[in-house]
This record gives sequence, C-alpha cells and structure tokens, in this order.
Amino acid sequence: MKNKKRKSSLITHVDLFAGCGGLSLGMEQAGFTPVFVNELDYDALNTYKVNRDHSLGGLPFNENELLHNRNIRSLDKNKLNDLKSNLLSLGIGIHFERNGRSNIDLVSGGPPCQGYSGIGHRRSYSVEKNKISSNRLYSHMVRVIRFLKPRIFMFENVRGLLTSRWTSSGNKGEIWNSVWKCFNDLAKKEGYALRYTLLYSKNYGVPQNRPRVIMVGIREDIVNSSSLLYPDTHVEDAVACNFLPMSKPNSFPHIEEVLGDLVDPDILEVLNTGEYQPGPFQTTEYANSIKKGSIQNYFRKTKDGTRVMEIGELVTDHLYSKHKKNVVEKFNYMLNNNGHIPEKYKTKKFSQRVLPSQWNGRGPTITIASLPDDYIHFSQPRSLTVREWARLQMFPDWYQFKGNRTTGGLRRAGNPREKITDRELPKYTQIGNAVPVALAKAIGDHFREILSDSIA
Repeated sequence: MKNKKRKSSLITHVDLFAGCGGLSLGMEQAGFTPVFVNELDYDALNTYKVNRDHSLGGLPFNENELLHNRNIRSLDKNKLNDLKSNLLSLGIGIHFERNGRSNIDLVSGGPPCQGYSGIGHRRSYSVEKNKISSNRLYSHMVRVIRFLKPRIFMFENVRGLLTSRWTSSGNKGEIWNSVWKCFNDLAKKEGYALRYTLLYSKNYGVPQNRPRVIMVGIREDIVNSSSLLYPDTHVEDAVACNFLPMSKPNSFPHIEEVLGDLVDPDILEVLNTGEYQPGPFQTTEYANSIKKGSIQNYFRKTKDGTRVMEIGELVTDHLYSKHKKNVVEKFNYMLNNNGHIPEKYKTKKFSQRVLPSQWNGRGPTITIASLPDDYIHFSQPRSLTVREWARLQMFPDWYQFKGNRTTGGLRRAGNPREKITDRELPKYTQIGNAVPVALAKAIGDHFREILSDSIA
C-alpha cells in the first residue's frame, strides 16, 4: 500500500557534520535541497554557505542563520524544538505527525573521523581513542535523528572505523560495534530497517579508491510501501537489500581526463628555473579548450548549468606552491623514473606518489587526505593546486572554498594528549575530508528513486 502523496514540494535534506559540503552537493545534484546544516569548523561552514543561496522561507539559505548550527552538542531539547518550529515556518510543506515522525526525507552525517582513520592517525599524537571526545559524536547524531524521525538517515565514515579499538588492549572492531549498537537501538525503537556496506568510491565515478562505510536506516513505512527494497535478503548488507546502489566497476575517470585541461604549460619553465616573481604563483584563466562530451565539461559548467567555461575565463584556487629547486629536481626524477625516489631524496616522512595519467586494470588506488604534497602532478614537477585537489573529489570548478590554503602543526592536527582538539581546516583539508561528490550523487539518485516509489 502506497503512502499518501507527499505534502512537501522539495526533497529535503538535513546535513550534520557537513564539512565543506561534498555530500550535500552530490545530494543536490540528485534533487535534494538542504534545509538545515550543522558544521563546527568556521571555515568549512563558510564554504558550505557561500555555495548555497537557494531561497527558503523568504531568505537565501546562506543568510538564514536559523538554519545553521555549529556545535551539535548545543542541539539540546529546547534548540531542537526551535529547529522544528523553524522548519515548519519555511512554507515548503515540512510537517510532523502526532507520533513525531516527519516528512523530512534525509538526515545524513559523517562525524569527524581523525580518530578512526589510519591516515589521520599517522599525522596525529598517539592517544587512546576512548579519550578523544569527538569519537563519540555519533551518539549526538542519533539523538537528532530520534527527534526528527526522517524517512531515511545515513551515516558515513572511513573504513578504519570497522577495525578500530577504543584502547590499544581492546578488541578489533569494538568502536564499530559501539556505533552499530547505538544506531541499531535507535532503529528498533523508532521503526527503521538498518543496513550497512563498505563502498569503494572508484565504483561510483570517482578517480579514487576511497572506501567509505555507509550505514542506512529506512523508516518502516517507506520499506513496507516500496517495491524496490528487499530487507529480507540480508540482515546487514545494504547493497544486497537495495538500500544502497550497486557498484559500477570501471566507471572511474582517469587522472589525465580529470586534470588535463588545467595544465598550464607556461609555469613549467618557472618551476624548473625557480625564478618565482613576488606575489602569488598561479594560473587565473583557463589555458586549454576541452573535448565535447568529456568529463571536463562537468567541471567547467557554470553554476546555473547553462554553459561551459572557455579559454580565457576565470579559474579560481589554481595557486601553485613555490617549490625549492631540490624539490623540483626530485619531482622531475620521479616523473621520469616511474615514481622511484632516489636515496638522496628520501625522507622519514610518508611517501610521495606520482599520480598516473591513466589507471591500470585495478583502477584508482589513491585516497586523498589533507596534505597536497602526498601526490605529485602527473605531468609537471609540483604538488596539486586546491582546484585540482577539488576535482579529485569531483567538485565542479564553480565551487568556492573559504579559509586558508593550507596550514600545519598544532593548527592542523591538534594534540589530544594536551586536550588541544581544535583544528584549523584549510582548503586542502576541507576537500580531503569531504565525501566525493559523485559518490554522494549516486546514493542520492538511489534514495530519490526509493522515495518516489514509496510516495506516489
């Protein structure tokens, strides 16, 4: 039996721990509209807002402070009731039933993952994970979901969550067991079918391997009224039950396809001579045309989608590092020798890799994080620009990023041993933390089909 026709004119999305907005952007491309955002970091929240000016309740979203929140811990009962009132006042058809269920379509969240990620851990201070308060923020996400009771909720995080221990002497996977129990208790009490899967971004049109744990809860009335869901197929696997979309192997683009039109040949001599001029070392205009039908058309489309930006038009955040001469020599050697690093250039820091212009049969093997010098450009002796970093996460070129370009030390990593947990999120880190846009769109398209099937 189908549900009553939806009253909301929009497919609505509440984004918790939103970061700079990669997940939201993919969902927007799938037809969802953000109606509330939560993000603690000031710069990441500014990035999120500057890219979203859709009108809600008579105001652009980025100007309506009632729809923005920073610290999820501050969303106590009173503030959640205020949020409910604010959403009801928007005039877009959001409503709450007597049993507390709402017609909000999706609540999503990816709580900070530095405590679970192997990449984050290598650059942080050694401290037991049960001592890092941010590692338990998932419980606050559960609290918000319990209050809003949306049609679908989604939790995402890094693969390391599945095997992480609360303490060095603990059991492998005990953090995931805690997370699963918390959400499973919610699902049983509030009437959701809960499933999860480890997805690989390369199977969803992303030029990275980038595995992500995706947990999905679908409310029982949606499950019961949809012909697309098969909850009896498996007790855990979200893909087998069609809660998440099936993978599409070989759907990933190659690095040269993603970055090739951004290559500016004029900077090569500057890099090799080291004769940098005062001021920014950057490319401000597109230097190359693009082939019709290539993925570069996606990146260079204007925000309104009406046209593709051409040679000579403005490109932003294409600012290069002024590498020292010995660094450029090292990078040139690696480019000419299949990525091999000679002994005289080896350091104790993590290894750098040359990005291949074409992936081999295995497909992408990389997962970008927060440091631009992890990878070397496929054809020039340099690290990647913010704009190139963003393309690896499938952000289109119109997307703006706020804050510093990069930072380091305590400002980037904090020091949990000393209870210094505040971190700056410069542009590279914001992008590296994001959910790849193409992965989010694939999931969003799938959710939209489920909702359309169950709400006719």
